[in-house]
Amino acid sequence: MKKFFVAIGIVCCAVGFSAKDTQAQIIDGAFQRTNIENKKPMAFAPIREADVMWSKKIWRIIDLREKMNQVMYFPTANMDGRSNLINLLLEGINNGLLTAYDARTDDEFKVPMTYEQVKEAFGATTRTRQVRDVDTGQLVDRTIVGEIRPEEVKQFMIKEEWFFDKQTSTLNVRIIGICPIQEYYRDQDINRENVQRRKVFWIYYPEARELLASRPVVNPHNTVFSMSFDDLFIKRKFNSYIVKESNVYNNRAISQYLSGRDAMLESKRIEQEIFNFEQDLWEY
Repeated sequence: MKKFFVAIGIVCCAVGFSAKDTQAQIIDGAFQRTNIENKKPMAFAPIREADVMWSKKIWRIIDLREKMNQVMYFPTANMDGRSNLINLLLEGINNGLLTAYDARTDDEFKVPMTYEQVKEAFGATTRTRQVRDVDTGQLVDRTIVGEIRPEEVKQFMIKEEWFFDKQTSTLNVRIIGICPIQEYYRDQDINRENVQRRKVFWIYYPEARELLASRPVVNPHNTVFSMSFDDLFIKRKFNSYIVKESNVYNNRAISQYLSGRDAMLESKRIEQEIFNFEQDLWEY
């Protein structure tokens, strides 16, 4: 009997010590969320050239100041594993996961750029600039150390191709490239009156899909149904307007022959033309 009680005591001590060593699993929230970093991009169905009976390339602008597109602009600094689109692209270029291509020549992804060249394209170079002294009100020379300012990227240009696949009888679209557009002021423009815009670099979208699929985009209305950046583009969860289409005039932009309200109407006309092409294929 004595041995029995000794054995019970040993078992109780062992259970007590193991309970102390075991820590509760900490979950930051009401439930365990899936780790999106392990997510892979959705695979596309293969396309044969013989099955494509119509196609057209489109260039469009995504303005991040529009409410629907602000999920690509915020947060401006990395936090809780989240980052905005431009910081994610810069991170991929710096880590060698993405290849940047020079946007000053063309949009054919011909001239690769290093991260240092990307910084130069952003204007992140050390230079002397005249600034107004707060105390005296006079203009004085000041050396400014160049750094990339991601908050100056207010737009993205998307290059895509729309095509009709006769094998599946569907009108589809594939994004080919994405290009951040920086808004800045020249050093001589002290009063910041004339905003300048420039294309910084091109990213080949199929190469970037794996990285974009591993970072979440927060749904401001319901955090349960968050998606990745790749989901956002594939599902067309953004607002944009067309600025150029493939044509016989060397793919000229709308701004080369129209401006203001007429340019906006031309953008809508091209959008409607694509929609009508699909609708006209069917009889009701």
